[in-house]
Amino acid sequence: MPQLNPNPWLFIMITSWLTFSLIIQPKLLAFVTTNPPTSKTPMTSDTTPWTWPWT
Repeated sequence: MPQLNPNPWLFIMITSWLTFSLIIQPKLLAFVTTNPPTSKTPMTSDTTPWTWPWT
């Protein structure tokens, strides 16, 4: 059964994870968000109860 042979797939998986962890991830984490959520003020809305005409 070729699925149980980890020889080619283990090397490919380890290489791809090392590439992601060492090269791609630091470049992605270096970006600064243009609109961080902490800079927004919380919006409060005035909620009034609905008056039903038949009560």
